[in-house]
Amino acid sequence: MSEFSLYKRLSLELNRAVLSLRADEHHLHQLFWECTLRCNLNCRHCGSDCRMISQQQDMPLTDFIKVLDDIKAHVSPFDIMVITTGGEPLVRADIAECGRAITERGFIWGMVTNGMLLTEEKLNELVRNGLRSIAISLDGFADDHNWMRGYADSFANAMRAIEALKKQNGLVWDVITCVNKRTIKYLPEFRKFLIENGIRKWRLFSVFPSGRAADDPEMRLSNEEFVQMMDFIKLTRLEGKIDASYACDGFLGRYEGEVRRKYFNCSSGVNVASIRADGAVSGCLSIRSDYNQGNIYTDSFWDVWENRFEKYRNRKWMRTGDCKSCKVWRFCQGNGMHLRDENGELKMCQYKMIGEAGVE
Repeated sequence: MSEFSLYKRLSLELNRAVLSLRADEHHLHQLFWECTLRCNLNCRHCGSDCRMISQQQDMPLTDFIKVLDDIKAHVSPFDIMVITTGGEPLVRADIAECGRAITERGFIWGMVTNGMLLTEEKLNELVRNGLRSIAISLDGFADDHNWMRGYADSFANAMRAIEALKKQNGLVWDVITCVNKRTIKYLPEFRKFLIENGIRKWRLFSVFPSGRAADDPEMRLSNEEFVQMMDFIKLTRLEGKIDASYACDGFLGRYEGEVRRKYFNCSSGVNVASIRADGAVSGCLSIRSDYNQGNIYTDSFWDVWENRFEKYRNRKWMRTGDCKSCKVWRFCQGNGMHLRDENGELKMCQYKMIGEAGVE
């Protein structure tokens, strides 16, 4: 582990100890609700392969409220953020009602959206009903954003939504960018654009082999391009003009502690759970393989959360294949759950990508 300084090794060891304790305690902090699989876009990189018309019906609010009441019977809701996502949550006509019901029960309400339907009037309605946090996707300049989203006006609508967000006081929000082969070429120019447009928080991520992106070569960064993105984020953070960070996606070796606010951890099933549109109880919604632990229509969510999720909280089973002899296993613990296929095999390793690009 010669790539780590003494300070970084000590920080990684401390992070490892904290993560072990968190797995033992497994306090729920975030609950994602896949409130719909319908979407008004057809994005190239969609991991869940959502459609404008979905065979899966939207989950009724009354069914999800039973989950919240179950949680509230055991722990305080005030430290738990419920994030409505999809699909596109704003296609639900009752989304404001959903938010109000979540807020009235004491939970913090957040949302992830593509911004297509987020007008100033709609945002005001959501905030009146308790919305506290929102993330909006902006995947490059107009041509490339529209190419990715499959809709000619998607960039204009996203920018309209951002203008509305800037007028809100007290609302926590950020912009999320999926970096691909087209956008990696102009990240510095795009950073300047974001800063000039008053955007203060920026999350960047790259796709992993799942959903529509699995077989799309234009969406996947090469090893060298991935390192280029890491160096860009590191420099952007040092400059301090915009709060940029890489998503929670994978152990990053020498870049740990330099490209995001904290060291790598996969909180899925440890502090994060999800309710899928069909009622399945899972870790985070990025997991597309079947690591579901139960279903709200047959099980108590709280019983599932407390007594299952063993695969998430003890990850020794992941030490197979390349992970078996990996020198950073103690810090990585097998990478993110969403990067495992149905057989438990690792589909992608960012640490390996960095090494194969000649950086350790």
